[in-house]
Amino acid sequence: MVGAWDWDIESDLVVADAQFARLFGMDETEAAQGLPIKAYEDAFHPEDRERVTEAIDHSVRTGAPYECEYRVRRPDGGWRWVLARGQVERDDQARPRRFPGVAVDITQRRDMEDALADAVSALAASESNFRTLADTMPQMVWATQPDGFHDYYNARWYEFTGVPVGSTDGEGWNGMFHPEDQDRAWARWRHSLETGEPYEIEYRLRRADGVYRWTLGRALPVRDKDGRIIRWFGTCTDIDDLKQAQAARDVLSQELSHRIKNIFAVVSALVALTGRQHPEAAEFARSLRTRVQALARAHEFVRPHTSASAPSVGSTTLHAFLGDLLRPYASTERGNVVIEGRDAIFDDQAATPVALLFHELATNAAKYGALSSDGGRVTISSEAVEDRYRLTWAETGGPIIETEPTDMGFGFNLAKLAVEGQLGGSLERRWRREGLLLVADLPVTALSRRRHAVL
Repeated sequence: MVGAWDWDIESDLVVADAQFARLFGMDETEAAQGLPIKAYEDAFHPEDRERVTEAIDHSVRTGAPYECEYRVRRPDGGWRWVLARGQVERDDQARPRRFPGVAVDITQRRDMEDALADAVSALAASESNFRTLADTMPQMVWATQPDGFHDYYNARWYEFTGVPVGSTDGEGWNGMFHPEDQDRAWARWRHSLETGEPYEIEYRLRRADGVYRWTLGRALPVRDKDGRIIRWFGTCTDIDDLKQAQAARDVLSQELSHRIKNIFAVVSALVALTGRQHPEAAEFARSLRTRVQALARAHEFVRPHTSASAPSVGSTTLHAFLGDLLRPYASTERGNVVIEGRDAIFDDQAATPVALLFHELATNAAKYGALSSDGGRVTISSEAVEDRYRLTWAETGGPIIETEPTDMGFGFNLAKLAVEGQLGGSLERRWRREGLLLVADLPVTALSRRRHAVL
């Protein structure tokens, strides 16, 4: 059973389809209209809640897709195992708004794995009993010798693949997978054999009718009393339905993000056109357009990406984001922009206020400050002190500052409001003779999502 949910974070309502409602024992009509997240929290097994929350936190902090297995209470009082996958989507201000995802009932698989584990424990006493048990399972089960030589598959394997018994012994198993997955499967399997680490991989397995189905392969070593590996036992689980549902969700997410990107381009073009039609507003139009472009760069950095569209700057960290944002102002030859100190995981929660703040600082420095002089230099330092994270912007080598400016400017006021309102931080500005010094003091959690989902 595969179900889908869509959590509106702001309203705190989870809209779910009938399958997802049945997984959690909820009324289908109420689930379709939307239920508070608390209604689903109550169904989680107490031992799983903290682990699920940590998995969500890891996903939103690192940008990795959310994936977790956990138990939910069944109407009869028992427990059902669920595998859930999803990812937070953002609005045009880069704020988390929705958390859609899919979930599949894996109770049967977990029960079979538990039964298999019990059978493995008794294998030394009764190999024949294990084979009988494995052959009655609907799960694909296989086993190898300590060196990885495949010498056993249960009846379900041969039923699914349609190959003759014994034809996939030894190294023949790898030919059953999609050509694009075979090298990866070999590399992962060799790594497990060399290290003794559990084997886990997703690959496409050829079914008897020639169709490739996405499959989750897992294997664990069995060791003797001295710790030596004496067997490997594994399973293959068909997860193709879950992969297809996830792929459809990803396509929708990419399309939405692409449309948002186009909106930024249209707004920027409209501002430029208005500035040309009204010369008296040209300076305002230029300023507004550069701010829109800064927000567009922030969206481009944190939006969902395919492998082809991903930014070339690398992982989503604060230093990478600042380097990308300030690239138009940086000179490789002069090294006039330096970013140093402790880096931090960076996500869409902080993208807009950080982009506004550092865009304004860089623009002003290019017009009046350190970046307006050949010998000028800007150093951005970052440090974490207990529960605070500090960013320091220091200008040197620019025009000498004789008197402190009295007008903060609209752009800086906007950035200050964003930093204080959205990130809960504070800004301190000091006009030194050699250049501006600004310190942004933020909570240590400000650069990553503070609101955790519980799905």
